[in-house]
Amino acid sequence: MKKTLVLGASLKPNRYSNYAVQRLVANSIETVAFGLRAGDISGVTVATTLLDYKDVHTITLYLNAKRQKAYYDYILKLQPKRVIFNPGTENPELYTLLNAHNIAFEEACTLVLLSTNQY
Repeated sequence: MKKTLVLGASLKPNRYSNYAVQRLVANSIETVAFGLRAGDISGVTVATTLLDYKDVHTITLYLNAKRQKAYYDYILKLQPKRVIFNPGTENPELYTLLNAHNIAFEEACTLVLLSTNQY
């Protein structure tokens, strides 16, 4: 299906990135996650090192534009089909890089896309 990497996953249950992992799993979407602290969200291990995931369809971002810079090369190396910029993560600089590498992107809320069957 649409294997998804949640970049900026938080172990705190009140964070949107945490809820996104839960909802992706509930929708039977293969989910992997990267965050600052290792742990588990709904059976998904949150990695603290950048793993070389294969066949990532979507990267959903939960990092602000300034924090995204450290992950540009990683995002491009994974060659996802699309990147979702959740509210507060908009980044025209990264849009330009994604365009140059023919990677689709959208400013959207992963939670809304899932709840309206548009994911």
